[in-house]
Amino acid sequence: MPTQTEWEMKAANLLKAELKRQGVTYAQLAEMIGDKEVNIRNKLSRGKFSAAFLLQALKSINSTDLRI
Repeated sequence: MPTQTEWEMKAANLLKAELKRQGVTYAQLAEMIGDKEVNIRNKLSRGKFSAAFLLQALKSINSTDLRI
């Protein structure tokens, strides 16, 4: 079974892939959710973010399906 860190990176990679598919940059996502680009960049590079952030980001970019 994957470790906690492996799951965190899987979640970060999933969100990065969805952003790329939708053509949304970190700066655009930050504007959509009212955060700073540097915060988005740090969360995704570390893989440390809440499920609530993941859902907020996915909703903001109008992602309706996930490929896990």
